Amino acid sequence: MQKLNSSVTDSVNFYMGTDPYDLVRKYGSPLYVYNENILRERCREMKKLCADPDFKVYFSIKANSNPSLLKIIRSEGIYADAVSRGEIFILLHSGYAPDEIFFVANNVSEDEIKYALDNGIMCSADSLSMLEKIGKIRPGTDVAVRFDPGVGLGHHKKVMTAGDGSKFGINPADIGAVKELLKKYELKLAGINQHLGSLFLESGEYIKGVESLLSVAEKFLETLEFIDLGGGFGIPYRKQAGEKRLDLNALGKRLDAIFDSFNKKCGKKIKFRIEPGRYIPAECALILGEVRSVKYNGPDKFAGTDIGMNVLMRPALYDSHHDIEVYRESNMISDKFEEISVVGNICESTDFIAHNRLLPEIFDGDLIAVLDAGAYGYSMCSSYNSRPRPAEVLIRADGNVELIRGRESYERFI
Repeated sequence: MQKLNSSVTDSVNFYMGTDPYDLVRKYGSPLYVYNENILRERCREMKKLCADPDFKVYFSIKANSNPSLLKIIRSEGIYADAVSRGEIFILLHSGYAPDEIFFVANNVSEDEIKYALDNGIMCSADSLSMLEKIGKIRPGTDVAVRFDPGVGLGHHKKVMTAGDGSKFGINPADIGAVKELLKKYELKLAGINQHLGSLFLESGEYIKGVESLLSVAEKFLETLEFIDLGGGFGIPYRKQAGEKRLDLNALGKRLDAIFDSFNKKCGKKIKFRIEPGRYIPAECALILGEVRSVKYNGPDKFAGTDIGMNVLMRPALYDSHHDIEVYRESNMISDKFEEISVVGNICESTDFIAHNRLLPEIFDGDLIAVLDAGAYGYSMCSSYNSRPRPAEVLIRADGNVELIRGRESYERFI
């Protein structure tokens, strides 16, 4: 097999000796492929971000909720965030204890809140309305509140979850109303939390958000036990172009100094948390897909694949970049790199994986690998155009391959 531009997967020994064509022949195409070693490495990087022994990491499982992966993540000492009843159900099924789960939903029903509380899971109120619902359902319980720190960040406006125009969190101007509801229902505010957005590679704006949340925390010191700083930790999606990683060492040192200073200022030990979603699973997965056609439309060249926007939504939804590798089983030679758009098989004009990307010359029958697909990949899959969701396989630490989710059947459509 020819690997035409495989520097990224080669550098991390992603396939561990497994042939991508063998994977596709056995499990079908398109196919999500995960690497256990990379997943564990990212968990460990997050867990050691800060030196404080009480520092905890809560994985936002909306990024990837495959139970086999969640069991690995839990085994690395990572806790979990849930944003729906379904995610709570998956976490409990995957071995998480109630006190290892934090419910951080927004705009949910009383039934969903009651399900979390009945399972012994702490809820975070995203609005005054939700805080009152919690109070009515379970007066006297411990609760957290999500505030909007006024700072948003992210690679696209659609992934910013704080600041002007955001639907998330309670404005600090409503602190008085929060305190009234806490008193009315005898609720104990055990924690406050935030989330600024997704995919930062420079930490300046994140630190601003941290400092803003700490100013809110000072208003609740009497009962406050923890502060959840949210997530948004980015990964370099443009590895082939040499994009640099987030400097976790430098960020961790800044956070440690901030934590120490805050605890000294308030005269008590507050526990700190973070909520990384993307950072933990993104780089441990790629999608293998077959090239089904190569054609020109005017001056533009297209490689048509079976990786549609139903398989990977991010490029169509967020204009997101994913590096692409090309593999070939034949001896046909690509003697040039050229601009080509890589598209899927969905009947939508937005069904692009890459626009005018410089890649080795591609031929019908090649395999492509869409890299860094472990976060918001399968979790955002659909069966649009009545195409079954793909299978997922895991390359274990010993190199063995395990099917961790079978391909959806056509029978499920009827």
